[in-house]
Amino acid sequence: MTGESAVSAWRHRTALRWDRIRDQARDLTTSSPARFAILVFSSLVVVFTVLLSLPAAAADGQSTPFADALFTAVSTICVTGLATVNMGEHWSPFGQVIVYIGVNVGALGVLTLASILGMIISKRLGLRAKLIAAGDTNPLRMHGGPVNEGQTVRLGEVGQLLRTVALSTIVIEAGLAVLLYPSLLLGGVNPLTALWEAPYFAAMAFTNTGFSPNANGLEPFASDYFFMTVLMAGVFLGSIGFPVIFTLWRHQWHVRYWSLHTKLTLITTVILFFAGAIVFVTLEYDNPATFGGMDAWDTTFQSLFLSAMTRSGGFSVIEIGDLHGSSLLVGSMLMFVGGGSASTAGGIKVTTLAVLALAVWSEAKGRPSVEAFGRRIPSDVQRVALSVVAWGATIVALSTITIAQITKAPVDEVLFDVVSGFATVGLSTGLTADLPDPAVYVLAATMFMGRVGTVTLAAAVAAASRTQLYSLPVERPIVG
Repeated sequence: MTGESAVSAWRHRTALRWDRIRDQARDLTTSSPARFAILVFSSLVVVFTVLLSLPAAAADGQSTPFADALFTAVSTICVTGLATVNMGEHWSPFGQVIVYIGVNVGALGVLTLASILGMIISKRLGLRAKLIAAGDTNPLRMHGGPVNEGQTVRLGEVGQLLRTVALSTIVIEAGLAVLLYPSLLLGGVNPLTALWEAPYFAAMAFTNTGFSPNANGLEPFASDYFFMTVLMAGVFLGSIGFPVIFTLWRHQWHVRYWSLHTKLTLITTVILFFAGAIVFVTLEYDNPATFGGMDAWDTTFQSLFLSAMTRSGGFSVIEIGDLHGSSLLVGSMLMFVGGGSASTAGGIKVTTLAVLALAVWSEAKGRPSVEAFGRRIPSDVQRVALSVVAWGATIVALSTITIAQITKAPVDEVLFDVVSGFATVGLSTGLTADLPDPAVYVLAATMFMGRVGTVTLAAAVAAASRTQLYSLPVERPIVG
């Protein structure tokens, strides 16, 4: 064999080998996008753990302990906001940039990120990948069945949706940064430092993460209501979800064109926002460590801010550990619900709560179907909602029991931090910073499962769906 023939044969074998790798990657992205999404998220956690473990990432030039680096990586990629170290003091400028990049990558969402990477690998979105990408806007798409196209983004719009995700993230964070910059200057921050802190705070607000670039957090801005209102606006925009932003961008105030998902998300979000504030005022107005020493206006504003942050924002002005036990329980309930589907927020999602509430109301009224705004909600959506709540409650319960057993800490504090981790909120009673390594790993796993999503997690590990060509006899057990 001549030299040219050998080179040609080697090139041919190499091309065949790359074709097989590309085909395998394409099969992975199209046959099981949910598993691919979990693989992508796990890979990102590994990469950012390594980066945060580098001596250059720490302010003291020393390698960060593995448990702290892993926890920070999970909290960053899952846009949670919990930390075992002081985020403003521990990390160097290089480490802060890593965190900033990580939260924006995590904010894209599990399935959206998987769809984008799958599109890069396969050069195009296949039908199944398009269905999964649409599933990020409507859980019905993951379970098949008839779907009213008015309730979701059509397949031909998936590419536009993905562009909207990236564009809306850039535009909203840039707008928030511009609004925050003057307040940082008025707060005594150096102009050059403010050029970094403004986009950092903007990213942490829109991604619902809640990290602060300074050691004192929001304490220097506690009386700057404009600054805090901008943060609340950023948290709200991030928590309603990209599908809602997409709908509002297309139809603006033409409410009759809004999807049922958009209506349920906005209504439930607003109700929980004001209801949470009212409850916090009622429970904390006489607590000298929180709202007891404030006037009426300060109490009202801070209660609204706390209510907004328990929805997944993660920023706090008051010490969460100073809240009454009753307030911690209410905060845990609000955090467990979280924000909108396909958003930077976590939790079981407000649409899940809305569907269950509508189902209970319909059952109380004796109606044969669950209806809202002239639309009927299929029974499979109700089953998904029940499954999400059941899986979420199970994860929270197991994590709470395990961490309480390890730390022997008060259960209300453990429950609050566990729910905060599961719902990717980032608020803490102070317990997380003092956790031993075994409890750190448990809480990191809880954050990962909470961000990936219980439905996605179940879809990834479940066997392929099978068609059942028969039905069993009906028998009704006694319930209730």
